[in-house]
Amino acid sequence: MMPDPFGIPFEELPQDIPIFPLPGAMLLPKGRLPLNLFEPRYLNMAIDAMAEKRMIGMVQPLELLRDPVPETAGLFKIGCAGRIISFSETDDRRIMITLRGICRFHIDQEIEGRNGYRRVRADYDPFKHDLEETAVLTLDRERLLDLLKVYFTARGARIDWKALQEADDDAVVTSMAMMCPFDVTEKQALLEAATLQEMSDVLMTLLSMAENESSAAKH
Repeated sequence: MMPDPFGIPFEELPQDIPIFPLPGAMLLPKGRLPLNLFEPRYLNMAIDAMAEKRMIGMVQPLELLRDPVPETAGLFKIGCAGRIISFSETDDRRIMITLRGICRFHIDQEIEGRNGYRRVRADYDPFKHDLEETAVLTLDRERLLDLLKVYFTARGARIDWKALQEADDDAVVTSMAMMCPFDVTEKQALLEAATLQEMSDVLMTLLSMAENESSAAKH
């Protein structure tokens, strides 16, 4: 596999990073997250990030808070840094960006904000393996797809099953962990899984629990 020409070496990850606290919107390494920005503080954040390393940290608030998220909202200590890979402005003064997950981080401390948005000092050392190209993953793919069908059918949601079936195992786990509308603590459990294998195990457990709840509700 050819190296990513746009990749960021571990030692060049920014120590101080702007953060976007958003409940339920989780970014994972190698995942892609589209964002629609309209609050002035986050417009400033995107513009500033584009002028620097194009990096933004996604972090979940501790609670499912109202929108907009209060500036003093408590945060989980682990988030994921993403690089802006697409950027466009709209006529109604919004900015549309897509983040590609690069590496998770632990918040060492919150530092002085800038232009209305929050910033933290990030420690990437516990998650250095996130930058590796491949990870060992043993996945019961058939069982996972069955669970996903039950999960999305119960919620009346549509999904591109053809694309999902054609995707690699690691892409399936990452995309479904990000896409499934789990609650904040469940999302955080997926984010904090030490390895991709552990993340897939957590995903299977959450989907199995949802399947059991769906079956119980029918009786």
